[in-house]
Amino acid sequence: MNYVAAQAPAPAVAATPVESRGINDWLMRMHEASRKRSYIGTFVVSSGGAMSSAKIWHVCEGDQQMERVETLTGAPRSIFRHNDQVVTFMPDHKVVRSEKRESLGMFPQLLQSTDNRISDYYKVRQEGTDRVAGVEADIVVLVPKDQMRFGYRVWTEQKKGLVVKLQTLDTDGKVLEQAAFSELQLDAPVKMDKLLHMMGKVDGYRVEKPVLVKTTASAEGWMLKAPVAGFKPMSCYKRPVVAASQAGPAAGEEPLQWIFSDGLASVSIFVEPFDRQRHDKESSLSMGATQTITRQLDAYWVTIMGEVPMTTLKLFANGLERKK
Repeated sequence: MNYVAAQAPAPAVAATPVESRGINDWLMRMHEASRKRSYIGTFVVSSGGAMSSAKIWHVCEGDQQMERVETLTGAPRSIFRHNDQVVTFMPDHKVVRSEKRESLGMFPQLLQSTDNRISDYYKVRQEGTDRVAGVEADIVVLVPKDQMRFGYRVWTEQKKGLVVKLQTLDTDGKVLEQAAFSELQLDAPVKMDKLLHMMGKVDGYRVEKPVLVKTTASAEGWMLKAPVAGFKPMSCYKRPVVAASQAGPAAGEEPLQWIFSDGLASVSIFVEPFDRQRHDKESSLSMGATQTITRQLDAYWVTIMGEVPMTTLKLFANGLERKK
């Protein structure tokens, strides 16, 4: 795919109140279904010629959410999520990683934030019905109003709105990536206490607890010269590292992750000190829907990654600068 040089986009046309209410109501219904339905399913992801699959158990009791995901391809992984606590078992290495995350960003969760401005940048088009994993589903396409973001074709279960299949579409409407349930048991008898018990069985594993320190880009000395249309900063973290020397990394030298979203698509900017041994030449890479840019900026190495067109990533890359 050829990408034109990044340039400032025309402003998006604001949605009418009816359009805005329609897309936001639909997205919230879909989001609530992904949180509140109990189900067991196998989902398959195909991206950039590669395919992976996993089995998922999900249960909700009151405001408590619990999820177990077992990878079926690649290295064995068991991922448990209880609300914002995520525990990942890596049996090959006998390591368990326990950390807090605001969002797992896992299928079938499409909505990144409840931003009512989503309708300023996407419009909804209905495309009929289909059957996915034995479930009757409505098909809706989220069409971007500009060239700054990808589109989505979404299959939602008709009764409650759970996403059962999702395609990410490039600016020409071609499928870049697809995730879908191949089998699905809705309202399954998943037991939260049983999953919590499995989540806590760490005997024989080395437990790692990486600490994410919440911060702001400004406090860490970074800024964007101009906002990128529709994308708002969502969060910013630094990840303290254990250095070889006892002194540890200097203040402000810890790796930083700055996250942006337009409510559906997200972009992460990673900043770390430049290391000549680890950081090779600057690059741009496309893998399915995920685009990545790496480059050196003064004494820092910057990686920008997101499921957006490369031109959008370039606007982030060209706008990032160290505060004077």
